[in-house]
Amino acid sequence: MEGNKVLYKKYSDHLKDKYGEKVYKLPVNLPLTCPNRDGKLGTGGCTFCAEEGTGFENLPNSYTVRQQLIENKDLITRKYKAKKYIAYFQNFTNTYLPLELFKAYVLEATEVEDIVEIAISTRPDCISEEYLAFLNEIKVKHGIEISVELGLQTVNYHSLKKINRGHTLAEFIDAIMNIKKYGFEVCTHLILNLPWDNEDDVIENAKIMSALKIDQVKLHALYLMKDTVMGTMYENKEFDIIPVDVYQDRVITFLEYLHPDTVVQRLIGRAPEENSLFVNWGMSWWKITEEIHNKMTKENTYQGKKMNYLGGKALDK
Repeated sequence: MEGNKVLYKKYSDHLKDKYGEKVYKLPVNLPLTCPNRDGKLGTGGCTFCAEEGTGFENLPNSYTVRQQLIENKDLITRKYKAKKYIAYFQNFTNTYLPLELFKAYVLEATEVEDIVEIAISTRPDCISEEYLAFLNEIKVKHGIEISVELGLQTVNYHSLKKINRGHTLAEFIDAIMNIKKYGFEVCTHLILNLPWDNEDDVIENAKIMSALKIDQVKLHALYLMKDTVMGTMYENKEFDIIPVDVYQDRVITFLEYLHPDTVVQRLIGRAPEENSLFVNWGMSWWKITEEIHNKMTKENTYQGKKMNYLGGKALDK
């Protein structure tokens, strides 16, 4: 690699640097929904999203926050001898909850020992001052770090409309500006193989993440479940999915244009095989990740290699 550069800035390394040791996420599943599901902004949710949302490995939302955290914590502690944890409020849109109910759930997480961070997963159009101010109180009073994970999926606002996100790029930019006022780390979720996106969109994803100084990104490949809008479209052959080698090339291109300080949580997600129509080209997530690593090494490339577009590029001598 040029100058002994690492391939990309890994999330596990970031957490170890920040907390002095390995840290594990403990998922929390709450009984909630999204504004593009319940009629506030639309119905049906994102066209790729199934009824259970994204937390397919979560404990039932009938469990209390404390029960979920302790059960998951005990499992991870026995398996990995871990000592520090992140309470990850993962499924659907957590800040869409009524404020007082949201406060109660988050406060319950602070009562569990060894929680060093609370990560809140939500939508760009569900970020408001009241929720952010409360999270800042938690950080100050309890000494627990706060991070926010925003589902965006793509900066292509035409694609956002096609997948029924219910918001555009503007709401995402507004959310980032508001979150950054509190100094919370922000992670953005992106899907790099939406049928209506091409390589230019992949590059623009990276450029906008860099320009907005996004702290972390989490990359996904599109997975399709039965009884979803996109699942039906796929069965009807209304679109094609790019081959796995093209997805891998898109990930590499994205990383090349991404600011080298941005932390990468993962290069591809895991997804349930039950009731699925398409999941990661029938390959394991770690195999796809390994092949991306091998390609990057062979091509002598790395995160930020092409990050030459900010700071007055036209003025460069």
